[in-house]
Amino acid sequence: MDRPSVVGQTGYLVLNSEGAVLTSGGDLDNDERVAGLLYGLLKIARKLFDNPVLDESFKRFSVIYDDHAYVVCLSNRKVYIVKRQLQASDNAVAY
Repeated sequence: MDRPSVVGQTGYLVLNSEGAVLTSGGDLDNDERVAGLLYGLLKIARKLFDNPVLDESFKRFSVIYDDHAYVVCLSNRKVYIVKRQLQASDNAVAY
């Protein structure tokens, strides 16, 4: 699969709309556990944050740890997950 590289990327997963792994690589190669956990979070987030009244829904969310993050994006009925290393400057999040 030809994907653009994400700065600091250490692994990736691509899931279908039912959460099955289509392709993977790097740190997340064949990682069904992470795929299942993040797909479960996606389903919860959709229930909480999709707003049919305003015709709005989210397209991306991140799960951030001290040294790495999982970025989950939705596009064309697929779920793209990237694991990336964080730099010290990435952790300075403005609230």
